[in-house]
Amino acid sequence: MKRHSFLLVIVLLVSSFAFAQPDRWQQRVKYVMNIDMNVQTNRFTGKQKLEYTNNSPDTLTRVFYHLYFNAFQPGSMMDTRSRRQGTIQVGRGQDWDGRVRDRIINLKPEEIGYQKILSLKMNGVAQNFKVDETVLEVKLSKPILPRSKVTFDMEFEAQVPLQVRRSGRDHPSSKVRYSMTQWYPKMCEYDYEGWHPTPYVGREFYGVWGDFDVSISIDKKYILGGTGYLQNPNQIGYGYENSGSKVNRPAGDKLTWRFLAPNVHDFAWVADPEFIHKSKKVRDSLTLHLLYKPTNASAASWEKVLADAERALPFIEKTFGVYPYKQFSFLHGGDGGMEYPMSTLCVTPGAWLHEWMHSWYYGVLGTNESLYSWMDEGFTQYAENRVTAFLNNDTSFANRDEYAGYFNLAKSGKEEPLTTHADHFNTNFAFGIASYSKGAVFVEQLGYIVGAPVRDKILLEYYRQWKFKHPNANDFLRIAEKLSDMKLDWYKEYWVNSTKTIDYAIDSLWEEGGTTKIRLRRNGLMPMPIDLQITSKDGSREMHYVPMNLMYGAKPVEDITVRKIYEPWKWTHSTYVIETSKKMFDIKIIEIDPSQRMADVKREDNKMQLSGIN
Repeated sequence: MKRHSFLLVIVLLVSSFAFAQPDRWQQRVKYVMNIDMNVQTNRFTGKQKLEYTNNSPDTLTRVFYHLYFNAFQPGSMMDTRSRRQGTIQVGRGQDWDGRVRDRIINLKPEEIGYQKILSLKMNGVAQNFKVDETVLEVKLSKPILPRSKVTFDMEFEAQVPLQVRRSGRDHPSSKVRYSMTQWYPKMCEYDYEGWHPTPYVGREFYGVWGDFDVSISIDKKYILGGTGYLQNPNQIGYGYENSGSKVNRPAGDKLTWRFLAPNVHDFAWVADPEFIHKSKKVRDSLTLHLLYKPTNASAASWEKVLADAERALPFIEKTFGVYPYKQFSFLHGGDGGMEYPMSTLCVTPGAWLHEWMHSWYYGVLGTNESLYSWMDEGFTQYAENRVTAFLNNDTSFANRDEYAGYFNLAKSGKEEPLTTHADHFNTNFAFGIASYSKGAVFVEQLGYIVGAPVRDKILLEYYRQWKFKHPNANDFLRIAEKLSDMKLDWYKEYWVNSTKTIDYAIDSLWEEGGTTKIRLRRNGLMPMPIDLQITSKDGSREMHYVPMNLMYGAKPVEDITVRKIYEPWKWTHSTYVIETSKKMFDIKIIEIDPSQRMADVKREDNKMQLSGIN
């Protein structure tokens, strides 16, 4: 091939590839933080240099930071909201988050959390700022122009709260000294929807992609783990040192741990003088770390996490995408289980898998959890169930429990649409089941609509195209539509934007003109395509497939069963008749959706036994 022709082909290929990639501008941060921790007072001072790049087309006249520790003070929004939930009855109990309850209002001055901003400059010029509990608003002396860069210099001090929710110290069960999450003044995200200065009321986070350079000076006896790559392992030791190297700790009472974390949107760490540190290199480019105390679970239970993670990783990456970082840390800490980039905090080892799977949806895709909690928690819950089934060599329906949870919510009268902001659900009960279970059902049921193999391709392509880009629900649906060659906007409108339910029934059957006719009825307000299986007395089966008209397509055959495809069922019509050449007396069972992947809230009328007909 001639040189100019070759170059033309390369240009066309690059242009084609670039065109195929979704492009959404992202703000960019680069943190350099120096932290000095006092383990006697549980306070620390910090110096933060933040290089902020405005990649947006907008001129910014102000910026916002999160000050999460300020939530842990009597009378805060988190405290007030939690005590309000205690007045709501759900089932036989109160709608508490059992970890928070009314604990914040009872915190003593030395037990509260706070972050105090001592000074803030932009490009060397002092800035006016105002603190509104967990949000810092900075009115800039000079606007940040589109596609320009500024540097903020901040000095701050903080007190680590008694462990209440995610962050804190001295957890009563784990006995871990410090779970350092949401611990530093963090720039709020500004995206195509504008600023997101979400007050810390209860749950979910959203952050700006960037690089972190964090140095933490702390008592020499303390062992740390968390986000990022330790830069001075041979000064630190504690199992981090290079193989065969001698640990050479500097003189003094403190050690300074320096971590670098590239292309992440948060930074978390834990610290305790009694941590046991284990590590496992699972490939040349990835090391898994485990830090734990055998206080509320056995050492064997904790160390099994590393073995299971190594065994699960090939399946995870084949199914959900390649993990992009060089390390991951499973950390004993927190108040249950909580995900962070390159790390997760778990109060017991049982939460490790769910939190690790967040690395794909929270850590790499980085959806705004406050607005799309179901895309983070639900997709993660689905993935956890798939991986658990793999580890257990279980071929049964992996997400069955999520359907049961959703049915409980749908019938409770307390369901709210998945479009509800995470903090604005009226009950913790509704948030928990909607975000986790209904979100997981969304993914499993998508496999019913487009076919499970196509759904799996969608998940991989979604991860490939949208990693590090903060995708939303429409972004996912467009990938799904392209790979399935179907219209799927209706699925989001009904399942995500509303609380309408699915309810189909076998209405009646009769013989007419030598054929058996079966009338189906839609009783629910959400339309769906229908798989209907007829099983004969001789054991043979035939599948009847009725697409729904809004799909403008049909799913491929998923098994070897003979399938008859019908004209689409119009969503305005409440009944539909299918027919078979089998005689009624030859039929044993008629069943709508034998796979039970369609979330029909009244499954008892989906199946008809005809064994009594002679």
